[in-house]
Amino acid sequence: DEKEKFEPTVFRDTIVQGLNEAGNDLEAIAKFLDATGSRLDYRRYADTLFDILVAGSMLAPGGTRIDDNDKTKMTNHCVFFADEDHDAIRNYAQVCKG
Repeated sequence: DEKEKFEPTVFRDTIVQGLNEAGNDLEAIAKFLDATGSRLDYRRYADTLFDILVAGSMLAPGGTRIDDNDKTKMTNHCVFFADEDHDAIRNYAQVCKG
């Protein structure tokens, strides 16, 4: 039996690229996440996916982002960058719970 490599940075790059390509359309983001879920192991990378959907990139212990301000490793399509109103946050929560 050959074990699969655990590559959270590759997972992050794939998710971030898809979110950024989807633009500001939350429906397109939801469709991307649904389609990608059949190819990527969301269960295995659940912590990384949660970090991306909430903070916009992977987080190190202590809560700092691991992206070195590289725009290809981060997205603004996350809860932290959402408008500060109830409806906007609820819409992001709907996407996250899929």
